[in-house]
Amino acid sequence: MTAMPVSLRVLFVIPGENHGSSMIFARRQAHFLAEEGVEVECFYLRSRTSPAALVREYFRLRGHIAGFKPALVHAQFGTVTAMLSAMAAGHRPLAISYRGGDLNPSPSSNSAKPGLGRSAFGRMLSQLAALRASLIICVSEGLRQRLWWRRDRAVVLPSGVDLQLFQPEERDSARMRLGWPADDRVVLFNAGHDPGNKRLDLALASATAARRRWPRLRLEILDGKVDPGRIPALMNASDCLLVASDNEGSPSVIQEALACALPIVSVDVGDAALRLRGVAHTCLVERDAESIGRVLAEITAVPLRTNGPEAVHELGFDCMARKLCHMYRETLARAADGPRGVLARALGSAKD
Repeated sequence: MTAMPVSLRVLFVIPGENHGSSMIFARRQAHFLAEEGVEVECFYLRSRTSPAALVREYFRLRGHIAGFKPALVHAQFGTVTAMLSAMAAGHRPLAISYRGGDLNPSPSSNSAKPGLGRSAFGRMLSQLAALRASLIICVSEGLRQRLWWRRDRAVVLPSGVDLQLFQPEERDSARMRLGWPADDRVVLFNAGHDPGNKRLDLALASATAARRRWPRLRLEILDGKVDPGRIPALMNASDCLLVASDNEGSPSVIQEALACALPIVSVDVGDAALRLRGVAHTCLVERDAESIGRVLAEITAVPLRTNGPEAVHELGFDCMARKLCHMYRETLARAADGPRGVLARALGSAKD
């Protein structure tokens, strides 16, 4: 009698809550992995700062692993998330996805702002956790270059974009649904939960400079509290996306804007140069308010759309899920060949 194949079971360890825009790309990736036949559960770290809370989170994570019995544990961020996952995973293979702030230096590293020591400590944890990882994923090549160890074993895999959700729509139609005036020039800017690193100050100054030509130009700011389901409509209703960050891994907002055919003005950050290569009505600019303002005025002069959807058709979550699933199976196969036979124990425990 032929034995039935054991389903691949993976635990995502995600910092933050299971709602809103926080780490939404990880939650969406879990959904698409499930469509590939991977059994995925998400564990959300409630706290990453309080030592007492971290001890509780460690034991809660250990308990969840013991109950779910995953073949592989996948930390969806570096810093404390990766280190706690490395400690709790036990004999199971560990995958870590590095996404930007976990390896990139603090943009204010030369100042004495509070929290910089904690940020540096978090990056150190990211580097140490890589020594335990069986699979290291960086969302951009620039981020991979920041690894101190095992850089040659790390793979580059962008987070991807939900092409079922982010699709082009006629601009005026989207504006009617949002109640926006048809003749406004609207620049979309994602400040997220870190307006300092995203450079909201530079975006505001750039919009002021652009208004010398277009007085009715408006900066539409996403503050991290916007319902994620509204983002495609906001992109389709806007005239341009502005990215001005000091540091990024691979800005998901750029991939989403490309999928919506929205023109993009961006500084050279993360993999922006790679993503905008060959895309019409996009521009890389210097981090200077006057330069950005001049380009914003030019690119919003008339309603434009790009060939962005062609540039991201291979970055869809479905495609990324297939690649990730292949990486999981390769990682587990290597573990099975090792002296400890990790795969045999992990899959064997899943039958219990």
